[in-house]
Amino acid sequence: MRRARANKEGGRHVFLERVASTMKGEGTETRFELLFTRTPGYLWALLFRRLGVHPTVVTVASILIGCAAGWFFGQTSVGCNIIGVCLLVWANWYDCADGQLARMTGKTSLTGRILDGFAGDLWFFSIYFFICMRLQAEWGVFVWLLAAWAGLYCHARQCALADYYRNVHLYLLSDGRHGEWDSSVALKERRRALVGKNVWFERLYLYFYIRYTRQQERSTPSLQRLRRKLDKDSGLLLPKELKPIFEERSRALMPACNLLTFDLRAGVLCLTSVLGVPWVYFLFECTFLEWLRLHTRRRHEALSRRLFEKLSVHA
Repeated sequence: MRRARANKEGGRHVFLERVASTMKGEGTETRFELLFTRTPGYLWALLFRRLGVHPTVVTVASILIGCAAGWFFGQTSVGCNIIGVCLLVWANWYDCADGQLARMTGKTSLTGRILDGFAGDLWFFSIYFFICMRLQAEWGVFVWLLAAWAGLYCHARQCALADYYRNVHLYLLSDGRHGEWDSSVALKERRRALVGKNVWFERLYLYFYIRYTRQQERSTPSLQRLRRKLDKDSGLLLPKELKPIFEERSRALMPACNLLTFDLRAGVLCLTSVLGVPWVYFLFECTFLEWLRLHTRRRHEALSRRLFEKLSVHA
């Protein structure tokens, strides 16, 4: 009996290790994500691999399901709202599964990468639109203005900053093996080098990605100064003596970055919609999450200034 239980626990541990290997990196995602997001996504990816489904098809399905959730959030029926919650969770599982499936099969494409990057934006655009339709009779044009501020300004900047910090965390701790730390200047040079009729799609993708990266850079001036210093001195590698400082301070900010992305945001959206007060979700984005973004930015900028000073002393 004990041996069977031990074998069961061992098998469960091995399975969770396989799922964890599909996550972005240690410290950047929570155990909640491992159990309730990555694990279902991994199981879907295994099924899609067996069925021979291409990752891009999964991405498209994620977009369609997430956008359909918006209509249900726009209804006043609690039953419809609960269906919207289920569809949004389902879309998020597929959003995880497409990347996991791509890594399993080696089937990647520029189209899939672009669609994957826009998937979440399309979900929330649909959700905001239908919630505004739901509240228009009572709120009038004001709800559209509130949603535009919450989505186009607050939501966009919160997710962009969190994504940037998580990628920088992975990049510096792995000496560039994991994560991405793209430069808008390098991306512009890459876009200029693309010539010919067959590269218009990649040029269009890079145009929007450059704008996205430039927004991240403008929000983090001290981090950009540190980047230029590292690029000049060590090719964007952090000296070994400074890694413990960066790891400790940056890892402490990862929970805040996780709160700024999907799980908390989706949880509040689902709760407020079911309770019949979806406008509270917009206020939540404009107040608490915006405060959290500014707080996280202030602490990370302070860390960047400290590392820059230490690098200057050692130079």
